Amino acid sequence: MPTTRPDFFDIRMRGFRDRAEVEDVIALIDTRVQPLAAEDIAVPDANGRVMAEDVRSEAAVPGFDRAAMDGYAVRGEETFGATPYNPLELRIVGESMPGRPFAGGVATGQAVRIMTGAPIPSGADAVLPVEVAQEDAGRLRVCEPISPGRNVGRRGEDVEPGCVMLAARRMLRPQDLGLLASVGVATVGVIRRPRVEILITGDELLPVGAKPEGCRIVDSNSVMLAALVRRDGGDPRVGLPLPDRRELLREAMRHSTADVLLVSGGSSVGKEDHAPGLLSELGELALHGVALRPASPAGVGFLESRPVFLLPGNPVSCLCAYDLFAGRAIRRLGGRCPELPYRRVQVPLAAKIASAVGRVDYVRVRIRAGQAEPLAVSGASLLSTTTVADGFVLVPRDSEGYPPGAMVTVYRYDDPYE
Repeated sequence: MPTTRPDFFDIRMRGFRDRAEVEDVIALIDTRVQPLAAEDIAVPDANGRVMAEDVRSEAAVPGFDRAAMDGYAVRGEETFGATPYNPLELRIVGESMPGRPFAGGVATGQAVRIMTGAPIPSGADAVLPVEVAQEDAGRLRVCEPISPGRNVGRRGEDVEPGCVMLAARRMLRPQDLGLLASVGVATVGVIRRPRVEILITGDELLPVGAKPEGCRIVDSNSVMLAALVRRDGGDPRVGLPLPDRRELLREAMRHSTADVLLVSGGSSVGKEDHAPGLLSELGELALHGVALRPASPAGVGFLESRPVFLLPGNPVSCLCAYDLFAGRAIRRLGGRCPELPYRRVQVPLAAKIASAVGRVDYVRVRIRAGQAEPLAVSGASLLSTTTVADGFVLVPRDSEGYPPGAMVTVYRYDDPYE
């Protein structure tokens, strides 16, 4: 059997000597994980991607003065004094349509019929709404004055040439793509989407789609992790579960070329928990064991500067360790906000939360009648508790918990309309 590095303490069947603080793991991630390089993609394909640099407009939008409503392009001053009892008359000399502007200009005593979005003819400076005018046999009866500049969209009022339209690190939304297209941008530089390889280990695991049988269970972590990776802007790659064979896991880790490697299972102190020793052998095991319940067996390391996360096999522990640590790294690599991507709400507790000083507790809660009810379970293997729960509360390491009625921050798993 290959030997591990001499500085690696094999904790299998011994237990952790000490555990890293949650804030230390986060600090390590923030120090060692930086956004990936940029790539150019077509604007229509850029929704949800993160901009790598500022985009400046090379054009004005609109590129001309245009009508803001249907009506008549006129010289505003010529309408002063018009009333329903004393209308003024102008001669209609043509019309201006979107894409088909009036070729001439508007002289004294003249008006041009105009539609919304059409160019304002030279000489005109206002659009008289159809509601305050009457057209008859080429003549326009003006019944209400209109001031110069009214109902006219000015050149560059939407986007001025040379301005920063969208700033770096912005996650592009559909309306952003429309704005880019409006100034003629065909491609945009975005931060490359992180490639994330997910390795699932365990002799007890059956592939997704199988039925549980005997003492074997179906792999659920790969499905959950792949969905979380996509949510955080990554590109997940998942293979079949690996049996608990050191050489098989070693080869899979050694040949990985992903930007992030997630190893679920085999991260704790059991006889078949090979992942920590292999990471120490192949690269760097920076931290192993965290003062966090229920994800204490988690670990973090690097293979040639690429982050590797050892995630517990128990599903709730896996979810917790992913969100706090692995997800943060993936979000950072992709240029996204690294913080937890959940809506936060402040609500009072319906019942006591008990915790132990010296560790962070991840407590699942339901929200009922405006209060957070802690679920009366702590099992890290009970994934159904996270589907029953509306979210979770993080109890800090220096707290013994919270009494009933205390205001707590709940991280909502979803964002229902209430």
